[in-house]
This record gives sequence, structure tokens and C-alpha cells, in this order.
Amino acid sequence: MENNKVKVKIYGQDYVIAGDKTREHIIRVADYVDLKMHEMEKVVKAGQTMLAVLSAVNIADDLFNLRSSAEELKKNNAQLEKDVEHYIQMWEEAKKSFLQYKEDAQAASKKKDTLMDTLGVKERELEDLKANLEEAEMKAKKDVEDEIEKLQDKLKEMENSYFDLQMENVQLKSEVERYKKMIG
Repeated sequence: MENNKVKVKIYGQDYVIAGDKTREHIIRVADYVDLKMHEMEKVVKAGQTMLAVLSAVNIADDLFNLRSSAEELKKNNAQLEKDVEHYIQMWEEAKKSFLQYKEDAQAASKKKDTLMDTLGVKERELEDLKANLEEAEMKAKKDVEDEIEKLQDKLKEMENSYFDLQMENVQLKSEVERYKKMIG
């Protein structure tokens, strides 16, 4: 790749950066350094050189953290490769026992058919039971309604009898009062 020279602005100053990376990459790096310097300026009031050094320290910290993360990812990748080998072995074993499972599945399918036939019979029985239950509920409801009607009729009779007794009681009290006045 050719050597690119790119004019960039970092923290308000123009620089020409040369490198074998693409123009876009060089601009992106310069923008990142500029951003870090402006971030640092918000935290620490210092001269440009001090800000540049502190920004470089922060960028180096980012680099070391990324390297550490990359190393961790490499370790995880190695473990994943071991896991893949393990799973491939398990897959081979599963393929070997597939025929047995296929035979078991066929036997289970036959058993399922038998159970489905039994289920059909039981569902028909259940439908019959539901119909009987509905009939019984309707009859019970009718019987309860008839009984309630009879009880309401009896209640009306008792209320009428009670009313008649109260009227008779009032008349008797009147007569008693009249006799008391006559005697008294």
C-alpha cells in the first residue's frame, strides 16, 4: 500500500500525518485523539502538552484494556474450539445411536396410534357424560325453580295469615279496651 499523507486538525492545530493506512483510517485516528484531548480538557485545566500527555495515557489505557480483552477472547476462542471438538464427538456418538432411536420412535408411533384410538373412545364417552350432565343440571334447575315457587307461595300464605292475625289482634285489643272502658 502507498504512503498516504493526510492533513488533520488535532486540538485546533494542523498536522500532516503520513502512514500506510487509508486516508479514512488516518482521519479517524486523528479525530479520536482530538476527542480525547477535548474530553481531558473538561476534566483537567492544563496546558496543551500536559493535555496531550494525559490523553496519550488514556489512549494507552484503552489500548491495554483492548489487548487484555483480545487476550481473553483468544482464551475463550481456544476453549470454544475444544468445546466444538467435544460436540463433534458427541454428534458422532448420537449418529451411531440414531438407528436405535428410530426403532424406538416407530414403536412409540404405534403406541401413539393405539392411545389416539383410546382417546377417541374416551372423548366420545366424555361428550356423552357432558350431555347427561347438562340434562341433569337442567332438571335440577327446574326442580329448584319449582321448589322456590312452592316456597314463595307458602311464604305468601304465611304473610297473609300473619297479616290476618295482626288484624285480629288489633280488633281484640280494641274490644279489650272497650270492655275496660265499660267496666271501668
